[in-house]
Amino acid sequence: MKSAFALSGLLAAALVASTAVNAQTTLNVATAGDQNMVDYINEYLGPMFEKQNPGVKVRAVGTGAGDAGSQKVFERLDAQAKANAPQWDVDVAVVHQKITGKLVTDKLLANYRSTIETAPLVTNANAKAALGTPVEGYVMPMFNSQTAIAYNPDIVKNPPATYDELVEWVKKNPKQFGYNGIKGGMSGVSFVMGWMYAYGPDAKKLENGPFEADLVKSAGWTDAMGKLKEFNKNVTFTPGNAGTLDMLNRGEIAMGPVWVDMFYSWKTEGRLNPSMKLKLVGPGMPGQPMYYVVPAKAANADLAKKFVALATSPAVQAEGVVKRFNWYPGIDAKHVQANLDAATWQKLFTDVTPEELATKGRSFPVGPYFDAILESYERQGASN
Repeated sequence: MKSAFALSGLLAAALVASTAVNAQTTLNVATAGDQNMVDYINEYLGPMFEKQNPGVKVRAVGTGAGDAGSQKVFERLDAQAKANAPQWDVDVAVVHQKITGKLVTDKLLANYRSTIETAPLVTNANAKAALGTPVEGYVMPMFNSQTAIAYNPDIVKNPPATYDELVEWVKKNPKQFGYNGIKGGMSGVSFVMGWMYAYGPDAKKLENGPFEADLVKSAGWTDAMGKLKEFNKNVTFTPGNAGTLDMLNRGEIAMGPVWVDMFYSWKTEGRLNPSMKLKLVGPGMPGQPMYYVVPAKAANADLAKKFVALATSPAVQAEGVVKRFNWYPGIDAKHVQANLDAATWQKLFTDVTPEELATKGRSFPVGPYFDAILESYERQGASN
């Protein structure tokens, strides 16, 4: 993982080299996430944009995986703001939800979405708020990742449609449902957050805030955690996100929460029984987007907006996001369907329909509630 200083050096070197040698304008993109995010921009999206905009070179630099990578983007922009730099050396950034609210409240981002042609194509709530912080206008989702319950239809003929039905199913089929608790990956964390939406005292407040300490101490909160502790007596704890899929594939469990993109990638690679299916249970489970943002003093702001517009166009979302990565699109799925062949659409949207994504695809709770749920999970003995 590169430091903010190293990121600055790389971006500055890219700009100097491009200007001196090729007399080109360099569009600098800083992206959190794994290496595949950098490769996606440098090998697919960047060349497409360069072809449409002669004289422009797109150069992506990775800042590291997970929230730590997004934190590096924040640190870089914050340092340049505090230094009163007239222009900043990041034109476009790709960041996670957790840091986005702070980027907005610290006035490090441009309110740009209404100026791009793809703005009307996204109506999801996560384009309006990031873990409770209003971000509308400042973000355009690159993609949406989502969790759901994977199951073996040879064993589970009628999969539970809600958390209530799942509780009853687990009572009748002990140890056949598996998840990775809260320590082995975010699919398990997502399941627990969904549990609190189903059984906690105020799901809307958990998701949107404001934080109230009394809610964490309430009888409803304690009862929800006690019910989860009882539920966990009949589950199998898996070693991680991949571990859940492995155990499902080996027949050691019949159901478990997974990331949808990981599920379909394993199927494509032949690592998972092709008959496996997904169910997004009500009242819903969390997923999360990554956002395209434009820094407040981006050196090439107009080009940055054009880049995001291309990246969130239906054709690019279909080919680049859905086909290449098995992610759900950042824009509303209905706008992407015409650009996908029937087989691809059916693969990604048959088990979990666009309508179900709209109604059951939830955001993670706001930060203080998120932390409080994890603390309560361990304190009340629900932990694996």
